[in-house]
Amino acid sequence: MDMKTWFKRVAWAAAMLSILVAFGCASTTKGVKQMSQMDLPEHHYFMGMNFLDKGEIDKALREFTRAKDLDPEYAPARVGIGLVLAQKGKFDEAFASMKKAKKLSSSKAERVIYHTGMIRLYTTWQGKDWLGKAEDQFNDAIDLDKNNPAPYYYMALAYKTAQEYERASMEFRRVIDLNKGYVEQADNGWKDIQRILRAMPGTKVGRDIAKLDKITRADVAALFIEELKLEKLFKNHNVKTQRTQSFPTDYKNHPLSADIDAVIGLGIRGLEPVGNRFEPDKEITRADFAVMIEDILIKVLREDNLPTRYIGSPSPFKDVDSSFYAFNAIMTCTTRGIMEADLNGYFRPEGPVSGADALLSLRRLKEALTF
Repeated sequence: MDMKTWFKRVAWAAAMLSILVAFGCASTTKGVKQMSQMDLPEHHYFMGMNFLDKGEIDKALREFTRAKDLDPEYAPARVGIGLVLAQKGKFDEAFASMKKAKKLSSSKAERVIYHTGMIRLYTTWQGKDWLGKAEDQFNDAIDLDKNNPAPYYYMALAYKTAQEYERASMEFRRVIDLNKGYVEQADNGWKDIQRILRAMPGTKVGRDIAKLDKITRADVAALFIEELKLEKLFKNHNVKTQRTQSFPTDYKNHPLSADIDAVIGLGIRGLEPVGNRFEPDKEITRADFAVMIEDILIKVLREDNLPTRYIGSPSPFKDVDSSFYAFNAIMTCTTRGIMEADLNGYFRPEGPVSGADALLSLRRLKEALTF
C-alpha cells in the first residue's frame, strides 16, 4: 500500500469515527420518538400551561413531562414542571427545575418564559423578600421584551397577592393597553381590583380573602364573623339562633375553626353542617352564596313573604330557570343590588365566588340592612 492510499484510509476512518462520536453524543440528549404530527414539545408545553391555569396540575405535569421527554433540552418544559412542583409545595424541586430551565434557555423567547415562570414561582412560594425577587425577574423579562404581556400579567397577580392593589391595577392596565394577549384575564383582574378597593375590607382576614379567585365555606364563615360581624348584627336585631349541641370534627385543625364554630351556631342556611362534616375547603358557587345572603336578610328583616317572594315569577336570567333551587335567593340578591348578573344576562349560578366579589356583596348587604 502506498503512502497516499494509507493517508486516505486513515482520513476516512477518522471521519467515520467523528460521525459515530457525534451520533453517540446526540443520542444521549435526543428525546423519545415522536408519535404523531402534533406530538411536539411546544404543543405539550402549550397544553400544560392551559391545564395549569385551570388548576389541573396532574394533567399539566403529564404534558410538561412529555415535552421534556421529547426534547430534554427544551427549557419551557422545565419551567412548567417547576410551576407544577410549586403548586404541590415541593419548592426545593421547583427551584431546581427552574435552575435547569435557565441553563437550557437558548433564545430570547425562552429566557422571557423562564423569568415569567420565576415571577409565578416566587408568588406561590412567598418566602423571604419574595416580592422583591419577583420584581427582579420582571425587570429582566421586560428588558428582553417590553411588548410581551405575560410578565406584566403575572407581576400584576404578584402585586395582588401582596395586596399592593394600586400597583397591580397599573400592571393589568399595561396588559390591556398592549393588547397582545392575556387581555380578558387582565380586564377581569383590573375589575377585581376595583371591587376590592370599593369594598375596602376592614379586617386582616378580609384583606387576605380579597385576593382569592375562589373562596371556600371556611372563607365565607370568616367573612361573616369577622368582616360582617354577623354575631353582633344578629344580637342587635334580636335574631334568635338555636345553638347546636354537636359540631363536626372535620375542621378542628383548620386555621379558621373559631369562625366556623361561630357561624355554625348562627344556623345560616347553605352554610350548615351536613351530617358530621362541615367541608371547610369546599369551594362555594354563586348560587350557594346567594342562598346564604338571602337567609341573613330573612332573619334580620323579617319580611313575611321574602322566602317565597319570587317563586312562580319568570326568570330574567338566561342561565337560571325559575324552578332552580336558588332562584328566589338569586332574585332577592340581584333586585337589592347585592349581587349582579353580567351585561349579557347571565348570572353564572355554578360559577365561583372571588374574595373581591364576596367583600363587595357584604358591603352592599350592610347597606341593605341599614334601617
